[in-house]
Amino acid sequence: MFDAGMLLAGGDASGSILVCDEGLSFWGGVDPGNGRIIDAHHPQVGATVSGKVVMMPTSRGSCSGSGVLLELALSDLAPAVLVFEEDEEVLTLGALVSERIFEQPVTVVRLPSEEYTALSEKREARVSGGRLIADGFDIAIKRADVNSLVLTDADRALLSGRSGAAKQVAIEIVCLMAVAQGAGVLMDVSRGHIDGCILAHSANLIFAEKMAEMGAKVAIPTTINAISVDRENWSTQGVDEDFGSRASRLADAYVSMGAQQTFTCAPYLLDDRPERGECIGWSESNAVIFANSVLGARTPKHPDYLDLCIAMTGRAAVSGVYTEAGRKARRVVEVTLPAGADDAVWPLLGWLAGKVSPDRVPLLVGLQHTSPSADDLKALCAAFGTMSGAPMLHIRGITPESGLKASDDADRVSIGPQDFADAWRELNADEEAVELVAIGSPHVSLDEVRTLAALLEGRKVSDAVEVIVTVGREVLAAGRSEGVVAVLERQGVRFLPDICWCSITEPLFPSATRVLMTNSGKYAHYAFGLSGRKVRFGGLAACSEAAVTGRVSGNAPTWIT
Repeated sequence: MFDAGMLLAGGDASGSILVCDEGLSFWGGVDPGNGRIIDAHHPQVGATVSGKVVMMPTSRGSCSGSGVLLELALSDLAPAVLVFEEDEEVLTLGALVSERIFEQPVTVVRLPSEEYTALSEKREARVSGGRLIADGFDIAIKRADVNSLVLTDADRALLSGRSGAAKQVAIEIVCLMAVAQGAGVLMDVSRGHIDGCILAHSANLIFAEKMAEMGAKVAIPTTINAISVDRENWSTQGVDEDFGSRASRLADAYVSMGAQQTFTCAPYLLDDRPERGECIGWSESNAVIFANSVLGARTPKHPDYLDLCIAMTGRAAVSGVYTEAGRKARRVVEVTLPAGADDAVWPLLGWLAGKVSPDRVPLLVGLQHTSPSADDLKALCAAFGTMSGAPMLHIRGITPESGLKASDDADRVSIGPQDFADAWRELNADEEAVELVAIGSPHVSLDEVRTLAALLEGRKVSDAVEVIVTVGREVLAAGRSEGVVAVLERQGVRFLPDICWCSITEPLFPSATRVLMTNSGKYAHYAFGLSGRKVRFGGLAACSEAAVTGRVSGNAPTWIT
């Protein structure tokens, strides 16, 4: 009999066991309407999580997975039990919100490695009376308790409810997540970023309006992620009235709670961005990874809904990458780039780095001779986040903390030209005709707008192709002031503010599209599961050529082959 384990949420439950060979992002990886795994790159694609005892080492990918889990729970489609081997926050948070605010429990258990492996060999399991039981397997699981934390008088005042029900539930969730993270104390954070504002499902709207109704207000400067519509223009774009109004209500709910109307998934492109060493409370995986890795700010990959709880209280658990130990690399990745590579190599590298380091901070070495731009690093960080649950990475000689000594237990792996070729094949369909060029996942920078203009100078977009660029309001305004946006619009490029590719649906997503092309490793990974369309991936120059000709070569570029 084993005697270890932690019950993080829920209670008695049972089901057949589904073992995920690797971490799964519920956002973009699980259909919230039926519980089926839709990530085409995941080993268990096609399996259903509903009612199962779902085992995975940890989750990965988007912070929005917590919202998908809440949607599944509200529709009685959630897993019966989630079992993790390692630290996990996104789905744990979704389960806590479901249980604490909506009285829909989803049981979450964390097990040590030996016990996790033993359970993974069973067919069915149940949680009952504080134990996790399967055939020949019986382990005690202890419920997480906030009394294990050292709290300030102000924390306890919030827990007492004297500041209102909304702040009470917010600090409860912050504290329970702190216990789940193994923290002993909370800390102040200076700013927040809200990710759960995309109407990917009804749960996000239900949650936000519930919190607003309870009187929720942010206590620190807080920005808002990209939403599901062009907020100023959706009513003239053919968007369904019901969907558009609900998406607007979702944005309005967070604005009513005091968040700024930024509506960008790249808050690091705003004029006021975090400084090195600043402790912040951000959600949105690409933004978190860029903030930690490139800016040297400090924030875990806070799940959706926890971001609001942190913004309301200004408090977060002292754990993970808030600490020096948590920022150390636990895997050294030796990289050999293909000779003559173009800008597509950076999102490919991010995707590969996430694949070989799905559960720990990596240090990439062998790139000291390169000079990636901020946009290259943006693309790398976003693609890394699709494959890894880690909130940051280091690149020796390039990122600000790359000189930090790796952990004593760090191991070594390598990425070479053959890996880039394999990744290229996995992210590219065998199609040559392209009807849509999708740029801006994450939102484009002003430099990217200028580069696109230079690539399309003197040319026009083909009548058979739509080119759509998603962009934050601040960058769009700067591009209009500079005149570069107007030039591109005359050439046939369409700019959409407030919304990003991972939330675009028809009719903004052109319904006639069979094959899309993108320069985003993140969107190349998620696009098929989200849109059902085949995907071609390439650098910005290749995307520009496809925009003009409507075609892309069936062969990989020479630097790949």
